[in-house]
Amino acid sequence: MDFNNDTMKINFDLDKETEVHEIIASVYDALKIKGYDPISQIVGYILSDDPTYITSYNGARSMIVKVERDELLEELVKSYIKNM
Repeated sequence: MDFNNDTMKINFDLDKETEVHEIIASVYDALKIKGYDPISQIVGYILSDDPTYITSYNGARSMIVKVERDELLEELVKSYIKNM
């Protein structure tokens, strides 16, 4: 057998960042489809920690509660800074 002697490195931060980004996008889409203002609803959730700001449509509420609010905020700020 031929084994590679290099140590493999896994970047969990990148995986988590991608997961958070996908959750925000899914929640945004679900809120938009249901006729809500996604920005206001997501901000309301982040400020209050009240999941009822997020629709349960397409599992959006159960997805968003899996992520800590500070992680959501961090991802949103990173995205904002990148797009300046």
